[in-house]
Amino acid sequence: MGATHTMARVDVIRVKGGARLSGDVTVGGAKNSALKLMAVALLAEGRSVVANVPRITDVAIMAEVLRRLGCEVSLADGEATIDVPAEPGSETDYDLVRRLRASICVLGPLLARRGYVRVAHPGGDAIGSRGLDMHVAGLARMGAEISGEHGFVIASAPGGLHGGKIWLDFPSVGATENLLMAAVLAKGVTEIDNAAREPEIVDICDMLTSMGAQIDGAGTSTLTVEGVEALKPVRHTTVGDRIVGGTWAFGAAMTRGDVTVHGVRPEYLAIALDKLVSAGAVVEPGDNQFRVRMDDRPKAVDIVTLPYPGFATDLLPMAIGLAAVSAGSSLITENIFDGRFMFVNEMVRLGADIRTDGHHAVVNGRERLSGAPVRATDIRAGAGLVIAGLCADGVTEVGEVHHIDRGYPDFVSDLANLGVDVERAVVTEPTFDF
Repeated sequence: MGATHTMARVDVIRVKGGARLSGDVTVGGAKNSALKLMAVALLAEGRSVVANVPRITDVAIMAEVLRRLGCEVSLADGEATIDVPAEPGSETDYDLVRRLRASICVLGPLLARRGYVRVAHPGGDAIGSRGLDMHVAGLARMGAEISGEHGFVIASAPGGLHGGKIWLDFPSVGATENLLMAAVLAKGVTEIDNAAREPEIVDICDMLTSMGAQIDGAGTSTLTVEGVEALKPVRHTTVGDRIVGGTWAFGAAMTRGDVTVHGVRPEYLAIALDKLVSAGAVVEPGDNQFRVRMDDRPKAVDIVTLPYPGFATDLLPMAIGLAAVSAGSSLITENIFDGRFMFVNEMVRLGADIRTDGHHAVVNGRERLSGAPVRATDIRAGAGLVIAGLCADGVTEVGEVHHIDRGYPDFVSDLANLGVDVERAVVTEPTFDF
């Protein structure tokens, strides 16, 4: 039998090259914080409110995860209102976890509250694989019994969790979050060494502390948590999204523009902004805002991604975009995610001169790129490709922009307000069945 084909409707973002980003842009709450703060609410019975929540797909999925655990959740006016029952559910299904890996962060709080939890593994693969091994080992140190079956992680602590001394092999954000949320209700003192230090971790610590948790060392590599009997619901405002702020900072530098970013503390982007200064930009830090201005073609700079306070891996696509239009050659090194260079082939379609070798990329800068149809491979790659399209001749069309929607709530309107000729359109593409 021959192949049959049907037409599918997909969203694309089209930008006209030659734009110079100019003006003011306000950044909302951090995606990587808001999702976890919603999980933090599970630790206290009653109504908690998480304010400054971004209007993105992932937040809606997280709300559904919590609803299926018995919570009442409403999303309105940039706030998530979460009513947590006395006994929340203890199981999350694969259909939601596969769409939102961050939903694994309910493991710690549910284990602490219920003493039993069954959570779908994000990859549906075996326990001990890279990703969850540090979560599992840390919870075991706190008295949890953990097994895996049929793609689920099953954890129980019949006698309750107890404090322990935990050393993380790598400062994993996810493991730090899960262990922190479990430790606040465990008996005794828990010490987490080589903990992640991201501003989003500090944000979680701030919410937990206002709920009544006893935490020392937020923002350092050692977290000491003294367990308490119970926590109370609170209202908490999410920290600004430094990755979205960094996207606009790099966009300003790449397009020789002048952008003031509001809603993000510049110290959270210290190394990224310092790299832009090395590239020739003028950076003016302020109170929960900063300005980036670039008058000439950027100069090539080398960049290495590292855990916070190092250069964020989420800004790597923007770093490669900057290098692609800079004068000279840049060496970009990725130390966090194996698949971060997947989008490089799309940048090459825009005329970028990039060679990759393992976790290194050598980028020879060009004066201009050339517009072409490309596709987003993940959230940050999608944003990076759109920004790169601003430095290209002609029109660049970025497909699979549902990825961008997961991290940038008002991307197209923000671009338009900064002076870009941009449109979001629906196109039809053939799909083939055999």
